[in-house]
Amino acid sequence: METNPSRDREGAVSRELTRNSIPIDLIREGERVFRLCNACRYCEGYCAVFPAMERRLTFTEKDLNYLANLCHNCGECYYACPYAPPHEFALNLPRTLAEIRVATYRKYAWPGFLRDLFRRNGLAATAAMVAGPFLFLVAMLVFGAPGTLFSAHGDREGAFYAVLSHSAMTLTFGAASVAVLAALAIGMARFWLEIDEGTCASPNGAALGVAALGQAVWDTLRLRYLEGGGEGCASSDERASHARRWFHHLTFYGFLLCFASTTVAAIYHYVFAWEAPYPFLSAPVLLGTAGGAGLLAGPVGLLWLKRNRNTELTDPKQAGMDFAFLALLFLTSVTGLFLLVLRETRAMGILLGVHLGIVMGLFVAMPYGKFVHATYRFAALLRNAMEKRRSSSEAGKG
Repeated sequence: METNPSRDREGAVSRELTRNSIPIDLIREGERVFRLCNACRYCEGYCAVFPAMERRLTFTEKDLNYLANLCHNCGECYYACPYAPPHEFALNLPRTLAEIRVATYRKYAWPGFLRDLFRRNGLAATAAMVAGPFLFLVAMLVFGAPGTLFSAHGDREGAFYAVLSHSAMTLTFGAASVAVLAALAIGMARFWLEIDEGTCASPNGAALGVAALGQAVWDTLRLRYLEGGGEGCASSDERASHARRWFHHLTFYGFLLCFASTTVAAIYHYVFAWEAPYPFLSAPVLLGTAGGAGLLAGPVGLLWLKRNRNTELTDPKQAGMDFAFLALLFLTSVTGLFLLVLRETRAMGILLGVHLGIVMGLFVAMPYGKFVHATYRFAALLRNAMEKRRSSSEAGKG
């Protein structure tokens, strides 16, 4: 049987790209779409993607990875595009960039042997959601004092630690936090090293970096590019709305408030030797309650929008990953608020175990699920801010 050495080599290269990089067919589609967009430029006012695209004449894999993570999937370009289906060009920029985004998550994931969790993230997150509470409740039964799990402990300092010791909580979540932060940081660093192109090492790179960092933080905090062309994101009936942006705000700031609550509680414990649970009007409880409210309304609103949104704007294969992440955030809030309300009853021990288990499930799923989009998108926004400032600086010199 005759073989074609050239075709064999091409096939080997394609398989290697699929295994360790972005699938070659997806790269080619990304290049095709951006060549058409760069020739048309009708959508240049919608978001940061199009001005960044226009600063390029060709599109390498790292360009596609950068631009895909700069996209906030507002969908406005799809409805404005004269080449969208049923046109023969069948240009669908939002879906193409969504597919490239999740491919970048797999590419840069650390450790590498866990990257395939992105393909089965819905199942993995669901397993973590179920296993977390079960393992915590079993640990409380096995290692706790007899009867403490099902007893009422009153609203007093240290009541939570009668069910599960503070050292056990600290050791468990401390180890998980270190592992999660390492995975997120290394994945983001790998992405950044590819898209940076040495900007930071240029003569004025440090000054560019500081100014660009401030701009990227500001763009992130106000979710600037969920405005679309100024009227918001496309809905199911093609009308623009700010609903998606506001539900994202509720989710984002709800998460930050819960993190702030945990941070203040740690200060209370280690600096002032005050043990949880804390009074209802204390800073940790007020911050946690406000954050919990955000994590109730935000995920529910986003799930409602996803259900009613045009599926052409998204990658259907990511639906499980999106749902699992929002469900974990919602359950974290629900179980935390129930624990707050019922902490003086016999249900406290069970609720504490369930809540801690859900939070652990969220932690474990973070580096291999939808949460990573926040780190990659921030890196892309930083790169975009540096790129714009460098272009302005060079234009001024010219």
